[in-house]
Amino acid sequence: MEFLSGVAERTGDLLINGDLFDFWFEYDSVILSRHFQVLRMLADLVAAGVRIRLLGGNHDSWGGRFLSEEIGIELLEGPLVTEVGGRRTYVAHGDGIGGGDWGYRALRSVIRSRPARAAFRQIHPDWSGHLIRLVSRTESRHYRPDDPGSHDRSARLRELALKVLDSDPDIDLVVFGHCHQPELLEVAPGRHYLNSGDWLHNCTWAEITRNEIRLNRWSPR
Repeated sequence: MEFLSGVAERTGDLLINGDLFDFWFEYDSVILSRHFQVLRMLADLVAAGVRIRLLGGNHDSWGGRFLSEEIGIELLEGPLVTEVGGRRTYVAHGDGIGGGDWGYRALRSVIRSRPARAAFRQIHPDWSGHLIRLVSRTESRHYRPDDPGSHDRSARLRELALKVLDSDPDIDLVVFGHCHQPELLEVAPGRHYLNSGDWLHNCTWAEITRNEIRLNRWSPR
């Protein structure tokens, strides 16, 4: 919360690269109460003139009309190439790309489909939230910052980033998330790979301008 309260003083363009919420689903007339404070602050930032872009991750890919029309967030589908801080940037959350995760790759197309959304909407919000908390690996009882799988995903995403940079000389920056491993690598002069890390263990965020890319660690005042 404290981080969001200071965003407008730092930038007019905030890119959220997935998994802002541990679970987000838009019902027709229900908004999950546990997210109220964050949603209120995001709406205040938009009202203050901050552009907010959200590229859904594996935990919050089911964004829709409420986020876009009521809060004012631009919902993105990745991977995509866009401008971030004056740099031509390839952005993806990182789930289902870079090799591995074959089971999730098969599941991903199903759970993001319209029929899956329609079916999930029939579950009462209290029950669906409880179900997700039971299975979510990012809940405190499940989360392990030293998870070997995170390091494997980090290596695969780094390898993919290098391939993207090598294949397209016009791309200045590749940005991923997902693996919970922060990393900033200058591959060639002025060309970088950035993984912004997470807020569960590392509390890292990136500041990108034409002149500099900084990977910062947040600590409360």
